[in-house]
This record gives sequence, C-alpha cells and structure tokens, in this order.
Amino acid sequence: MRSTLFRRVAAPLSIVFVLLCGCATDDAPATTAAAPAVPVTVTTCGAPVAVAAPPKRAVTLNQPATEIMLALGLADRMAGTAYLDDAILPEHAAAYASVPVLSEKYPSKETLLDAEPDFVYASFQSAFGDEGVGDRADLAGLGIGTYLSPAGCPKQHRPATLTVDDVFAEIRDVAAVFGVPERAEKLIAHQRARIAAAVRLGGGREVSVLWWDGGTDAPSVGACCGSPNMIISAVGIRNAFDDLAGSWADTSWETAVERDPDVIVLVDASWDPAAAKRTFLTRHPTLKDLPAVVGQRFVVIPFSSTSAGVRVVRGIEALAEGVAQLPGADR
Repeated sequence: MRSTLFRRVAAPLSIVFVLLCGCATDDAPATTAAAPAVPVTVTTCGAPVAVAAPPKRAVTLNQPATEIMLALGLADRMAGTAYLDDAILPEHAAAYASVPVLSEKYPSKETLLDAEPDFVYASFQSAFGDEGVGDRADLAGLGIGTYLSPAGCPKQHRPATLTVDDVFAEIRDVAAVFGVPERAEKLIAHQRARIAAAVRLGGGREVSVLWWDGGTDAPSVGACCGSPNMIISAVGIRNAFDDLAGSWADTSWETAVERDPDVIVLVDASWDPAAAKRTFLTRHPTLKDLPAVVGQRFVVIPFSSTSAGVRVVRGIEALAEGVAQLPGADR
C-alpha cells in the first residue's frame, strides 16, 4: 500500500448534514481554485445534504466516487481514499498518487476519523454499513457530511431504472457541493459527445445482449434496471433479460439458450476473469453450440467500467465497438 496516513491540525468543520426522512442508511482542471463559501443543498437517497461551504478534507470510498472527484480536479480537497476495484484511470494517476490511501478495502471508523474528514463520499451502500465506516446519521452527528451515489442508495431511494442521466446528476451534485459546477458541465459535455459517437458506431442494430456478470450453475445476468441495462440501452440495442427485476438477476443456462442472444458481454474482474468465462462457455456441452458462442460474439468489459461513474462511458464505447465489429451480429 502506498501512502502513509498523515495527520494535520483539525480545521473547523464546514459541513452541516441533515437527515429529514429517517433514512438509514477527463477533462477538468488539475488544481482547485478557492471556491466561494455559498451554502448549497443537494439530495442523496431522499435526504438533503446542506453544505455551508465547500469541503476541504473529503474522503472517498469506492472507485467510482474517487474517479468522479479526480475527474472534477478535486484531488487537493481529498484527505483520503479507499477501496479500488481496478487500477486508477491513467489520466488521473498522478493526482491520485497525491491522495493518502486509508485502507485497501473499507477503513475502520477509527481510521476514517483519524483522517479528520469533513465529508465522506461513497458509491455503494456497503460503505456506510457494518463492514464500512458506520451509519451516515452517526457521521452527521460528528459534523461530517456524507453523499451516497444514487445507484448505491437503498432500494426505496434508488432510481427505478438507472440511466446515464442519473450518473450525470451525481456528477453535478458533487460539483455543486465542492463549488465547481462549471467543471461538471465541461465533463458531462465531453462524455455526451463520446456516447453519441459510440451510438453512431454500434447503435441502432437489431441485436440482443446477454450480460453475464458471473456464476456458472445459475448465471447472474444484467436485468432491467441497473448499470448493465443502462450501458446496453445507451448503445441503443436490446437487453435479452430486461424482463427480470433488479440490477442483476439469476437465471438459468436453459433460458439463455432459449433467448439465443446475438452478443454475450463477459464482465472481466480480477476475482472472475473474462478468460475463464469464455473457456466455460466454449466447453459447456450445451452452451458451446449457442450461435453467439460458436461465432465468438463476445464483448469483454472490465468490472470497473460497469459501475455508475466516469467509466460508464468506457463501458458504452466498448460495447458499441464490439457490436460494430462482430460478424453476423445484424441478423
């Protein structure tokens, strides 16, 4: 682990976090100019976050949150970070190297408080669970504001169907909290242009996609309403399992064969590599005869490009490019 945690003299906390509903739960400047101390309120998971002045010592938990901060040029406002799923994006590596790493996974609450944060920003609900840094309301009681990605909110506060616009709304929220709204608009405009180019390349085809996240006995597939479906829909093609509820859902290989997808997305993770998934499909007595497997119509997408954050555009580009290059996908 690089960077040793360092201590500084505590600055007065500038965040007031209010929970009203009883909820439990590429292209930005490299440096941050002083932001005006203008009160801002954004809503996360159904609860308002009232910020009296832009945070100066934020801690990010989970890769999507970390990379959104870096993409907004806010490394100098980060007192710590934790929990990556993949190497940081190359364009943000230098800025990331300046931020203390508090823990490989979630830090303990004591380690978090040792960093003297005035704000904690996370992508997944688990960050504020028993194995994370503690309840958001408890942190609010210590004067520490928190923000949880809309995609990571408890189900009752999560978008019914996650879209790219929800990711952009999160980027705008974070930029508003830190007093740099113009950076959000620049970043979003750049990503919209990349998505439009991807759609021109691979969209508008009569193509169905099986998004295979993991599992061999009962495959876990991208369902109707989470980030896999968001990426598939953004490209303009069809999710073969969009009738299943949730972000991901377990199904059966018999059902996969019946639906006969044109393309199979193989999610590539260090704990479940795409190469192993490909080998499984090509050796399975039934699946090896599936036309998509026979034709090697696979698209590999890194796990880190499937979570709601600045990498989503890379997932969209990878799927669009894969569809555009697949022989016989337009059937």
